Amino acid sequence: MDFLDEIEATVPTLRRYARALTRNADRADDLVQDCLERAIRKRSLFAPTGPLQAWLFRILINLWRNDLRFERRRGEHVPIDSLVSEPSVAPAQPGRIALAEMSRAIDRLPDDQREALLLVVLEGLSYQDAADILGIPAGTLMSRLGRARAALRALTGSGEEPRLRSVK
Repeated sequence: MDFLDEIEATVPTLRRYARALTRNADRADDLVQDCLERAIRKRSLFAPTGPLQAWLFRILINLWRNDLRFERRRGEHVPIDSLVSEPSVAPAQPGRIALAEMSRAIDRLPDDQREALLLVVLEGLSYQDAADILGIPAGTLMSRLGRARAALRALTGSGEEPRLRSVK
């Protein structure tokens, strides 16, 4: 399989991870597009010592972190929808409420913990692969996962281990 075919095969995985990071479909698509553009432009820097997917994930995460740093300097963007109150509606089913609560809890995690959690839980990567993508030792990754899981338990008020399923 040639370089561009491998990149094309990785696009759905990149989009899924970017959507989980950004919580915004348009922003995720922009992030993936920037990632693919950079990968193609910097193709000569890819050393096939590991999988292409891991290299693409590193590019995507670095672009995401750069965006976060830029946003912090620029200030917070508040969507107009959050300023307008919603009309009252009947509560959703309990499963949907729990899912929304978990989603909000994941959003509140520090970036490093959320990145690690999503790579392992959402993408189903091994600890070592996720650590390689994030450029950290496996022990550090496991510590971040432990802190993320503990924070999720505290944020959701659950004494149980959170059960997140992959959506592959």
